[in-house]
Amino acid sequence: MAELNPDTEIRAKVRLDYKGQGRSGRFLFGGKPVDRVAEEVREQQVALLRNVPIQGIHVENIETSIEVYTVWDDVNEVNVAYAPVILTLTADNIEDLLRFIVRESFCTIEIIEPGSIVLSRYDLERFLFKVGEEIKGYVAHFERKHNL
Repeated sequence: MAELNPDTEIRAKVRLDYKGQGRSGRFLFGGKPVDRVAEEVREQQVALLRNVPIQGIHVENIETSIEVYTVWDDVNEVNVAYAPVILTLTADNIEDLLRFIVRESFCTIEIIEPGSIVLSRYDLERFLFKVGEEIKGYVAHFERKHNL
């Protein structure tokens, strides 16, 4: 097993499940089914991933062939649909992957390459600092989004 530093390129598959919640339509008509809402959210996000460059990330493949699935939300007592996307990407370093991990839509990650990474104490501190910064940013965004 080769020892690689944290600035080594990393190939990974990241699964994001985009959420679609039903919205009540005007009067009795006009509401979209939750699965259609989830598909539309997925289409919008995939268009962004294809057309907007992300620093430190090269998107190799975007797989959208996985079926939309629906689950019952016990808290809100509604059906919620999820539209999965699997991204195969190359990140310049381990820190660049964080922007996908802290997303609400994040589901799973599979590291394809390298087989192992060795972090020095300094590298681990830098990585954990970056994790903290990303989480703070996500919490701030969440609070703005939900007016907390």
